[in-house]
Amino acid sequence: MLRYVKAVLALLTTVILAWVLNTKQGDVPPVARLLSPYQGFWRNGETATDFPAQQTLHLPGLHQTVRVRFDDRRVPHVFALNDHDLYYAQGYLTARDRLWQMEFMTRVAAGRISEVVGPKALEYDRFQRRMGLPLGAANSLREMLKNDTTRLVLESYSAGVNAYISQLRPADYPFEYKLLDYAPEPWQPLKCALLLKLMAWDLSGRSDDLRLSNILSKYGSEVTRDLFPDYPVREDPVVPVGAPLAFTPLPVPAAPPLFGAAVSGLVPEREPDAELGSNNFAVAGSRSASGLPLLANDPHLQLNLPSIWYQIQLSAPGQNVYGVTIPGAPAIIIGFNESVAWGVTNVGGDVLDWYQLKFRDSTRREYWHDGRWKPVRRVVEHVAVRGRPDVLDTVLYTHHGPVVYDHDEKPFNAQTPVRHALRWTAHEGANEVLAFVKLNHARNYADYDQALRTYASPAQNFIFASSQNDIAIRPNGRFPLKYPDQGKFILDGSDARQDWQGWIPMSQTPRVKNPERGFLSSANQHSAGPDYPYYLGWDYAPWDRAHRINEQLATMHHATADTLRRLQNDDLGINAQTMLPWMLAMVQAGGTPVSQTGERGGSLQTAVLQTLQGWNYHYTAKAVAATVFELWYQELVRRLWEDDFSRAATGLEMRYPARDRTNQLLLNQSGNPAASFQGASPWIDDRRTPEKENVHDLLTASLQFTVDSLTRKFGPLGPGWAWANQKSTDINHLAQLPGFGHQDIVCPGSPGTVNATGARNGPSWRMVVALGPQVKAYGIFPGGQSGNPASRYYDDMLESWRTGQLDELVFLRAADENHPRLQAAWRLEQ
Repeated sequence: MLRYVKAVLALLTTVILAWVLNTKQGDVPPVARLLSPYQGFWRNGETATDFPAQQTLHLPGLHQTVRVRFDDRRVPHVFALNDHDLYYAQGYLTARDRLWQMEFMTRVAAGRISEVVGPKALEYDRFQRRMGLPLGAANSLREMLKNDTTRLVLESYSAGVNAYISQLRPADYPFEYKLLDYAPEPWQPLKCALLLKLMAWDLSGRSDDLRLSNILSKYGSEVTRDLFPDYPVREDPVVPVGAPLAFTPLPVPAAPPLFGAAVSGLVPEREPDAELGSNNFAVAGSRSASGLPLLANDPHLQLNLPSIWYQIQLSAPGQNVYGVTIPGAPAIIIGFNESVAWGVTNVGGDVLDWYQLKFRDSTRREYWHDGRWKPVRRVVEHVAVRGRPDVLDTVLYTHHGPVVYDHDEKPFNAQTPVRHALRWTAHEGANEVLAFVKLNHARNYADYDQALRTYASPAQNFIFASSQNDIAIRPNGRFPLKYPDQGKFILDGSDARQDWQGWIPMSQTPRVKNPERGFLSSANQHSAGPDYPYYLGWDYAPWDRAHRINEQLATMHHATADTLRRLQNDDLGINAQTMLPWMLAMVQAGGTPVSQTGERGGSLQTAVLQTLQGWNYHYTAKAVAATVFELWYQELVRRLWEDDFSRAATGLEMRYPARDRTNQLLLNQSGNPAASFQGASPWIDDRRTPEKENVHDLLTASLQFTVDSLTRKFGPLGPGWAWANQKSTDINHLAQLPGFGHQDIVCPGSPGTVNATGARNGPSWRMVVALGPQVKAYGIFPGGQSGNPASRYYDDMLESWRTGQLDELVFLRAADENHPRLQAAWRLEQ
């Protein structure tokens, strides 16, 4: 009997163990399947036979034969005989390299991560849905499917992706599917729209409306206008001041009285990084060695592996184009053809507004607007959660948009919780895919102008150059027609005068073509000067990068592609050049700095000051002074504003004044700063202490903090204080999987330099195009074409990117063209 019991227990243990090892347990993957030699991660290793130099693939749904050549970076060069096959092949090849990435990102946009990882992603999924990304994607898809061209593009691309998915067995799934224990699902055109909305979130989803309303409530309109002006002191706008207007402006809506929103502790969660940005610039033929234009673009986004971009060449009757696209989005987003080149940077205009609502009662079924109660639309979101029952989330919609944040707030002097509805251009339906398809086909400026008319969100500075010797730029997108400062603060959701009153016509967005100065650029600065008739927003990137780019472009004669490459890698810090001489003069005017032991003339501080005095303001990887200045300046700014604008000091969510206004205030402090507080700006004093601090006090305390912090972190002053060590650039795996990224990359640049490489963000694609009878182009991104961590093409471009080099891009004119860098030739047939 005992023998049978042991046998049963052994069998039961085996069954349980087998189940445990083949089932995902929390964050632990199904170990047995993951380690299986038949279908586990071993199968994701890549050998030469996995990518043959010659092969023919039979794919259902193709109309004619497609030829694909692959170069030594494994970039596909696709030659099709019709558009259906071209985009089908693009979908198939992109999925072959990046399936997990493209599908995962659509889940992020749609709020469907909980289906994969369980309840820990639930709040993130709720947020994405409440922000309205799926809503905006559905609205845009309807517009896209109305157009014959984009319907063909989206359906063909989706068919190609699905052709690849249908070939996969579980053993063939990309590694991340095995680790996270789920399977790819069929691709749909909606997923392409979701990716574009995710980009809109990253580039236009940040808002300071509530923070500014809190500041307005605490300090009043005069202080708010002074410290948060609509236009900065120093600026070099995208469209130069004085550029002629070729249109008669529409009447601007009249501004109602300023709304006093209820002060609140609520602030938007999970906001996009404020340091996301980009550069683009073009040089006219009059400044180039060839006599024809040059164009450069480097979008600054979060640095991830797999890389955010995918390189491809697409050739079919009527087009032959090369560039990069987001995996999962058809056509080329940034690129060139034989006649034109284009690139994009983020505009950063105010296209997202919050409206304070007044509900009739606690049921929140009606809200007050334009003198009457209006019904609230209630949408129930079904959020699937792995291992749990579905979660039902009711989202409230007004005519403004969704109520994103629905938890209780505690406003001052109010009896009922405050709610805010969101109005955002990304919710509107538009056909951005058509804009890119038309750009891919463009031959001249007129084609560029026509292409951008359907582009809406996120607003981008589209720069352009052509072999007809035209250069142009325009901040392009769908901009609300607003009265001045509309949306700078929380708006009154009950007042119809504060609703959006229409749109700025696409033909009246800021623009310039062939300027006399012979160059154009954008670096996320103001779109236009105060002479532009419409309000686009108030908070743009500091002028540093734009000023440095234009300063260098103005000196260029006989420029080449390499001239522009060097400018992309420029690491001079304009803010350091502006502020450090003043900081050194002020701290020395007040006497020798105090040492760590409290003695005057401390040798460490003296050595640090000497290091700063000898600095040339370049953020090289080895620059010790760059480390010291950045921490010193940041600490100075914190000590200046923390007592006035931090939540800890005020109890309210606020923000600091912009760097331009901060620098102006500091530089205006004159005389001997240690002699007297009298005459200094009242903002200099720390309100939390009984003493009246002056600027010297702030500088010396900030310097002391800096030296102490760096000493604790890196040891004695020396090479260990190098800027690359302090900046610590990381390129992580998209899903934050440990071991599948690169940490502490030694590279120059900073978020404020043209080479805007920071800790987690930086140039995600560098491209330079030299137009001519035979166009030549150069490019690189920090990663590789493959999304497979086991492939050498996963990160084979990283070293070139780190050192500021560019690949010459292989641009073929015909499928049978010979080129020494071509390594494989495939045929795709039905």
